[in-house]
Order: sequence, then C-alpha cells, then structure tokens
Amino acid sequence: MLKKRRRSNPWRVIVLILLVSGALYINQVVVPATPPLFIPTPTPTRSPESYVADAENMLAEGRISPAIDAYYEAIRADPRNASNYIVLSRLLIYSAKYDEAIENAANALLINPNNSMALALQGWAMGFRGEFFDAETVLKKAITADPNNYAAYAYLAEVYALQVQAGEDDLTTLDNAVEASRTAMDLNQNALETLRARGVVLELTGNYEEAAVQFEAAINQNPNIADLHLALGRNYRYLTLYDKAVEEFNRANALNPSDPLPDTYISRTYLTVGEISKAIQYAEQALKDDPTDPYMYGNLGTMYYRNEQYNEAIKYFRIGIQGGLSEDGQVVEGLPLDAGRISEYYQLFGLSLARNAACGDAIQIAQILKEGQPDDEYAVYNADEMINICQGFVDNPPTPSPTILFLPSSTPQP
Repeated sequence: MLKKRRRSNPWRVIVLILLVSGALYINQVVVPATPPLFIPTPTPTRSPESYVADAENMLAEGRISPAIDAYYEAIRADPRNASNYIVLSRLLIYSAKYDEAIENAANALLINPNNSMALALQGWAMGFRGEFFDAETVLKKAITADPNNYAAYAYLAEVYALQVQAGEDDLTTLDNAVEASRTAMDLNQNALETLRARGVVLELTGNYEEAAVQFEAAINQNPNIADLHLALGRNYRYLTLYDKAVEEFNRANALNPSDPLPDTYISRTYLTVGEISKAIQYAEQALKDDPTDPYMYGNLGTMYYRNEQYNEAIKYFRIGIQGGLSEDGQVVEGLPLDAGRISEYYQLFGLSLARNAACGDAIQIAQILKEGQPDDEYAVYNADEMINICQGFVDNPPTPSPTILFLPSSTPQP
C-alpha cells in the first residue's frame, strides 16, 4: 500500500542551481550596465569656457571672424551667460554686422534688462545703422543704468558724430558730441572706447594731429581692430603723411580683406600723389570687394577720368549714378544727386561725356546739376564747361579745356 519514493536526480538539482545563479547575475550585473534600447549613447560635450578660451586666443592673433564663431558656440553651450552675448555684440560691431550685434545685445537684455553695457552696445550699433534718435535714447538709458559707464558716453559721442557726418544734425549735435567724449575721458581717459571716441570727435572738428594721437593710443591697446587703422590712416592723409596713411590702410585691409574702404582710401591717396596706375588698381579691387556699392563705381570712374580714359570713366560713372547691373548680375542702385562726393561724380560724368562727344547725355547732366545745385558755384561752373565743350564740337574742332574746379571738402570722403 505504500508508494515507492522516486530517488532524486543530483544532476537535475545542479542544473537548476546554475540556471537560478545565471538569472541572478544577469539581473544584478548585466542589466544595469546595458543602456536602454533605441536611446542614443551620450557623447562628451565641450564646456562653454573652452570655447571662450579659444575665442580669446583667436582675438590675440587678430582673427576676429573665427572668434565670433567660437563665441556663438559658447552661447550654444551656455545660453544664460550674458557676458558672452556682450562680447559677441562688440565683435560684430567691429565687423560691421550691426543687425547681429543688436540681436545679441538684446539677448543679453533678456537675461538682465538693466545691463548697462548691453544697452550701450545696442545703441552704438543703432547709430551705425543711421537710427540716431533710437540710438541716443538707448544710450541715455544705459547711462541712467550706470552713470559711470564710460563706454556708453564714448559710444554716444560717436553716434552724435555720425549724425553730423550724415547731415542730420542740429545746432547742438556737435557740441553734444564734444561734451560726451570729454565725459568719457573724465571717467576713464585710458580706455580704448574713450580714446577712439575722442579721436572721432577731434577728426570731425578738424584737429587731425590730435586725433591721430588718440587713434595711435587706441591701436596700442588693441592693434587688431580694422577701423582704428582706417581712422588713423585718414588723419595721416589729412596731415599729408601719405606713406604712413597707406601703411595704415594696408593694415586695415589685412584685418578685414572684404571691406572695400581700405582699398578705396588707398586709391584716393595714390591719386593725390599722382600715381594714377596704382590708384586705378586699388579702385578696381575696392569694386571687387563690393560690386553693389555705387560709390565704388564712382570712385573707379574718377580714377579713369584723371587718367583721361573717358570711355572707361563713362562706363563706371553711368552705373554708379544711374544704376544697373554688376558684372556678375547683381543690382546696383544709382546715386541721386547730393552735395560732396556724389556731386563730384556727376560733374566728372558730365565732363567725360562731353569730352567723348556724347553731348546729348552731357547736356542732361549739366541741367541736372544746375537745377539741383544752383547755389554751388563749382557744380554750376563745371555744368557750363560741359555745355561749352559740346558747343565747341559744333563751332570749332575740339580744343583743350580749361582747368576744372572741384568741390572742396573740410572732411575728405573715401
């Protein structure tokens, strides 16, 4: 009646023990070390400080463009660091990228709406865009936020100077520029921003020797800002130190090769000393730098006119004044008649047409000058010369024309 007990198999017991042990090992050791399926494996990321360090090294070498890229990377790594936006905004202004500069200053203001330096840079960039009222408002807000912000006063002085140069000033604008630059000097007479602004105001008031001293001091602090070399070169040129002027323009060109202004200034300097071939060469390079700028066409036309190559002069004056297409098909907006350099372009265009017996067009330019600038004795004189030259083709064979008068300028333009 009793069941016979089955004897246990020792091998089965051993197998069960191994299976249980293996399951425990996988659960405790393998599973925690295995990443979840379908989730990307994390990769090491650079710290924002490393990008900033790279940018500072690049700036020390005068490489502003790659430094700008490095600051953008630092901002991507840490978008809450307002100081990176501020440094980037300043570098963008030095590179004439004013829209981006304003955007980055605004990003710093999102973090701290009362950041005086962010406000100052935003106002400075607005001034370069010709938004003088808004620039003044923002800069005064920066000064209210920090009355000891010497840079804000320096930038305000520059904005007033830009307003004077644009012909949008009033009776007090120049005095305001002088006062703001002096206040900046009182707060910090050795800062680059202060030296720069003081130089700008001194240049504007015709104190070229003193302006050159200020720009030299600013360059000693930072030799890698292109427009400081441009400014120093301009003042050397006013002082007839032509070799030194060309040297500074070349330094600016090396720092910012895509800017047409250094080549333009060099061309006009060589024109002044009578080296016409070099003047043409640099004017051509300036046009290559910016083939949509009508001033570059007028400048090159001027060089060809001085070299008595009237056909070439007409070609470039026509595009600069009337507009057209560049060699690569880009649109060039023409220049409406205005005083100063533009008036000179119109006068030389009309004279080139007259000397080339294109009298129908020459008479039209003469009429535009007489009607548009009846109180300008130089424009009227040259308009009469166009008519006289064309009349000579009717009455007599062409004869050498008398000396041409040109508009003097207290502040020579590029």
